[in-house]
Amino acid sequence: MANKSSLTLYERVNLRNNKSLALELLLLFLLFSLLTYRFLSLKQYGIPSIVAFLCESFFTCIWILVINIKWNQIEYIEYPDRLLKQKTELPAVDMFITTADAELEPPILTMNTVLSLLAVDYPVEKLACYLSDDGASPLTYNALVATSKFAKIWLPFCKKYDISMRAPFRYFATSSIPSQDDSFEFQQEWKMVKDEYEMLCQKIEDASKTCAPCKDYPKMDKKNHPAIVKIITAEEGVPHLVYISREKRPKKAHHFKAGAMNSLTRVSGLMTNAPFLLNVDCDMYVNNPKAVLHAMCMFLGVDNERDCAFVQFPQIFYDGIKDDPFGNQYVVLVKFVGHGLAGIQGPMYGGTNCFHRRKVIYGLSPNQQITTGELSDLELQRKFGKSSKLKESGAQILSASSSSKGALSGFVEAAHHVAGCDYEHGTCWGTEVGWKYGSQAEDLLTGIGIHSKGWRSMYCTTNPASFMGCAPSTGPDTMIQTKRWATGLLEVLLSSNTPILATIKGNLQIRQCLAYMWLLSWGLRSIPELVYSLLPAYCIITGSHFLPKANEPAIIIPVAVFLIYNIHTLSEYLSVGLSTRAWWNNQRIARINCTSSWLFAIFTVCLKLIGLSESAFVLTAKNPTTNGDEDMKIKDYAKFTFNESPIFVPGTTILLVNLTALVIGIVSFLTTTPHNNEVRIGELLCSLWVVLYFWVFLKGLFGKGKHGIPSATILKAGVLALMFTHLCKWSMKA
Repeated sequence: MANKSSLTLYERVNLRNNKSLALELLLLFLLFSLLTYRFLSLKQYGIPSIVAFLCESFFTCIWILVINIKWNQIEYIEYPDRLLKQKTELPAVDMFITTADAELEPPILTMNTVLSLLAVDYPVEKLACYLSDDGASPLTYNALVATSKFAKIWLPFCKKYDISMRAPFRYFATSSIPSQDDSFEFQQEWKMVKDEYEMLCQKIEDASKTCAPCKDYPKMDKKNHPAIVKIITAEEGVPHLVYISREKRPKKAHHFKAGAMNSLTRVSGLMTNAPFLLNVDCDMYVNNPKAVLHAMCMFLGVDNERDCAFVQFPQIFYDGIKDDPFGNQYVVLVKFVGHGLAGIQGPMYGGTNCFHRRKVIYGLSPNQQITTGELSDLELQRKFGKSSKLKESGAQILSASSSSKGALSGFVEAAHHVAGCDYEHGTCWGTEVGWKYGSQAEDLLTGIGIHSKGWRSMYCTTNPASFMGCAPSTGPDTMIQTKRWATGLLEVLLSSNTPILATIKGNLQIRQCLAYMWLLSWGLRSIPELVYSLLPAYCIITGSHFLPKANEPAIIIPVAVFLIYNIHTLSEYLSVGLSTRAWWNNQRIARINCTSSWLFAIFTVCLKLIGLSESAFVLTAKNPTTNGDEDMKIKDYAKFTFNESPIFVPGTTILLVNLTALVIGIVSFLTTTPHNNEVRIGELLCSLWVVLYFWVFLKGLFGKGKHGIPSATILKAGVLALMFTHLCKWSMKA
């Protein structure tokens, strides 16, 4: 806001909810009361009470971290119209799309993302779109070439008629036929564009069946091929469009998505060198054509650049099944945690739907001022590598100087060089410059590095949502995704880049550090969650207890914790328009992920730490529902499915153990005196609650096909459950 007399480009609004905060503080008080009771009664209850005390201490710490995040929630309101009036020239933006597997990530989905980016409301000459294909797929390349031709029809159509939804697969799915009130010209053009789009889809589908290479792009080994850089479009009227597949060689580290992002950054630095970058995943299309303008309102509207290193947009999903049966739409998380982080040092970098300042990605600190010519050639080479053109463009960004770029074709040879797998050797790429290496959660690692320098970030929510994508469509895909996330988060937590060190040695705020610790501790939660889910069964089998007797006044404390927690979380779901069923689905899936996906994440990281295994990046299949009608959300589609993966063994074991305990408990309840019944009634109810959480596994025991748990998994879980039961009986004798 250089001109103080001009209207602000955005406003900051406080969203603090005193009623919700009061409930959260009350729950915290009850948790401390429960811990006090546990501590005072350790001798009376023995080992079960000690175990419960340890687990509940961990849960209390997590709740403190949650309150820290949600303490002062902030929302930003942007004014794009003011931006267009106040700024005669808008800055350039380089847009990055990443894809890695043409089978798991259908090219038609990626092409819709490309089209939606090309068609945003922003000066065409200020935009360039780069697609990184880590699968080196001729199908993806050919689809991009065909898409570039369709874009010359699609972009004018969108701009002429102010089409709000600019991903054609969503536009034609929700607008099946023009209205009779529309002009004849629009109806004719609509039909023509729809026919062209259907031809594009058919062409891509036919190509996917043959997988035939072309002269322009021969079929290659996706793990062993040279760098490929091809300019698809470089003409007036449409944004530049460039295809990149970085070099890959066996036994050469490629650093997963972070490596692809750094390759995109170097190539774009050579060709267009825009001061701002946008990165999106291949399945996250632009849903709001003014998304870039909203981001620029924040970048250009701050008094101090340090307050806006990057602008993070939330991930919203368009194909969510009714009531979120797999708990992967994260509506409540986006609403409350996202706005809560905005009130601290800013949202964490989420890996997609994020605008960056290029100079921040290049490692510049907030108060660091570099003048033209200040950096020596040796220092530039250490940062950016040996390419003279890249060093020149990097120096321009760091010193905030500008220069005109020539034709893109003049940079192709240099682009091949900087996209090579050996180019980063001896440079700062992946450490001080670019996306950080060392974890599957490269986004979080990079965000911590930015915040630790003292930068702040901003959270942008718009109506309609700026970006939308597709969530995993099955239970196994959801669990694979959460395992990958938890693995990456644990890698960050146990690395030298942990936020604790960033707070001690850097400029990461304490509250922001605590917010990061809440996220990074996801995997660690699996241990107390697993133990707590087995504790009621242990008490029933051994005749012990970890809860106060039903006739003791102290029983009020755990009952109150249970009721208030569930009432509070339910109220959050209802407040954002979700159903009680959606709340329950998210609660049970959270327990399943905690005790299964996150547990395997711990195993993966432990094996990596002792050198027995390397963590592998496992892609989640993208299976979008392209029809917006509820008819597509059939009941069978929402059912939980199983496969041979060992990830289902812990959940099946927990279920079998608690079922065994319930049988033993009920028999004991019916055959003992009422006085003894009072001892175990709480444990029985807890065990029943655990069974309800794992109800999908209970149905899986009797299901068939993909809806049934494989017999091998049941056998393994049965053996583990039997071992646990015998361990309980052995502990009674000991």
